[in-house]
Amino acid sequence: MVIDVVDLCAAVARVVSDTFRLDPALVEDDAPLEELGIDSKGRVRLLAALEVQYAITIDLDRLDEFTDIAAVAHVLAEVLAAGNAAETPEERVER
Repeated sequence: MVIDVVDLCAAVARVVSDTFRLDPALVEDDAPLEELGIDSKGRVRLLAALEVQYAITIDLDRLDEFTDIAAVAHVLAEVLAAGNAAETPEERVER
């Protein structure tokens, strides 16, 4: 699977804008998340939003890598490329 990080940057920026109700014009790829008002709790919230959006699981140890939009997109690309899909609710019920 080929993952386009540029497209993921735009997608992550939209998730950040929607999740934290920020003006999309302020959410640039290289803007530190802290400058956007996203602290450690906010990074956990972002991780959860991405997991829901992409039906994946991202290891909490990766949170330290969430420094800016581009860095988050790179983590997301790695997880998607690894095929780390979360179980669907139907799969959980079947167990």
